[in-house]
Amino acid sequence: MRRPFITHEVSFAEVLGDDPRLGLVARVDAHEGPVYAEDEDALYFTSLPRPGPEGRPVVDIRRLALDGGGVSVLRADAGAANGMAMGPDGRLVVCEQGDRARPARISLVDRATGEAETLVDGWGGAPLNSPNDVVVKGDGTVWFTDPSYGHLQGFRPPPGAGDHVYRHDPAGGRTTVVADGMDKPNGIAFSPDERVLYVTDSGANQEPGSFHPGRPHHVLAYDVRDGRHLGPPRVFAVTTPGFPDGLKVDEAGRVYASAASGVQVFDPRGDLIGEIALPGAVNFAWAGPGRDVLLITADTAVWAAKLAARGPRPAAARDIAGPTRSVTTWQW
Repeated sequence: MRRPFITHEVSFAEVLGDDPRLGLVARVDAHEGPVYAEDEDALYFTSLPRPGPEGRPVVDIRRLALDGGGVSVLRADAGAANGMAMGPDGRLVVCEQGDRARPARISLVDRATGEAETLVDGWGGAPLNSPNDVVVKGDGTVWFTDPSYGHLQGFRPPPGAGDHVYRHDPAGGRTTVVADGMDKPNGIAFSPDERVLYVTDSGANQEPGSFHPGRPHHVLAYDVRDGRHLGPPRVFAVTTPGFPDGLKVDEAGRVYASAASGVQVFDPRGDLIGEIALPGAVNFAWAGPGRDVLLITADTAVWAAKLAARGPRPAAARDIAGPTRSVTTWQW
């Protein structure tokens, strides 16, 4: 039997604690965008794309009730939705890749009704390419990656702008490029103090299932200047096997990135200290009242890793009222 946790450095013990566990939560086609809603004890995610009319991908936003209530659909055929985050007002901030008929955009989706509102759908007069992942900073600004995967995969028109990382300020409605020069910017996360922005470049993955080793498959780090600009990039870590996709940090500043082998964990210096061995892992979210459970979407299931490490409390969740509940549905 495969060991669920692989140690590369002794410091990984601080992540694992005395009794780490990996368990199955639910068999479901959970692909991307996991967001834990503490006030509901529920996980929102975007489904694995399925073929639709004229070759466009059909993706739903779904809700997994962690009290055993099962899976429901919040918004069907949600614009080829991918990454998501929790917004300051409790709505989901959603990366919609769009298709040839519908524009790519960042939308705000009401968790009660599924109604969607456009937050941003272009920059400098050009449409977005196919937004991939998003994070909300403590000041309410929205930072997101916009690779041209939609065009590469045949469901979006040729890109009108580069493969950029953007910052959108909802207060002023202004969208700016904060980073360029990447092949395919993908996952995105801030350090706990929001002084560093991490971005995965998955350029080694061009066609679905492909891996081009001469193209980027690394995590870049950018120092955040004055809260709104970024310094020059530096290579934080290179993932192997495969390319990095989902990206999160814990409250100690360690960085978690998905790879072909599962979830790789790096210390703040960029050294690989350990892994959660779960091939197929795509993305993940901290969950539970103690934020010590990592819920992992893996295309065919949602898994839970019980750890000693804790996720930073999302700034966007601080103003969302609701009971504190516990995650209870899986069997270890």
